Amino acid sequence: METPNLPAIRALRPAWNKGRIVGQKPPLQPKHVWAIRVRLELAENHRDLVLFNMAIDSKLRGCDLVRMKVVDVMASGQIRDRASVLQSKTQKPVRFEISEGTRASVEKWMQDELMVGSEYLWPGRFHERLHISTRQYARIVRDWVTSIGLEATAYGTHSTRRTKVTQIYKKTGNLRAVQLLLGHTKMDSTVRYLGVELEDASAIAEAIEI
Repeated sequence: METPNLPAIRALRPAWNKGRIVGQKPPLQPKHVWAIRVRLELAENHRDLVLFNMAIDSKLRGCDLVRMKVVDVMASGQIRDRASVLQSKTQKPVRFEISEGTRASVEKWMQDELMVGSEYLWPGRFHERLHISTRQYARIVRDWVTSIGLEATAYGTHSTRRTKVTQIYKKTGNLRAVQLLLGHTKMDSTVRYLGVELEDASAIAEAIEI
């Protein structure tokens, strides 16, 4: 008598997103930006201060941010007012401003001994790694938000990417400008990224009294 083939018994593994907040990560609020910035300045953490400032100014994805090179922000020994970086996702360049505070932090970071001979703005700690990884950047972002009392699972690397453009849209309502700053090829992507339709609908609803 043949023994029927029974299905293999597999150990149940917890879901990857168990206990995590999934979906779009909210942008940092201006008070959060200043709180993180002040803590990094007091700690004299020059690398993280430049990384944080550049993440806010550039609005780049984490994979593009960690690969930024010294030549992207410097020319003839001077910090540029604007920079251009080729996006790995779209293979199209995106331009962004480098604010005065960010330029000052870059200048200090360039004097650090870790930057001697480095091609990348944030060199890796191991010889086989030329720059910090996206995973390491994600851990750094987690440390930033927890340092000011925010829930780590609620924020991520896209929080820094969305921070400045969210404020720009709130003050100007210019979606086209936000699209260019984010390097999106389609306006629909920008609308979804900002959650514009939901926010606008909520604002309209709040303004109507019955």
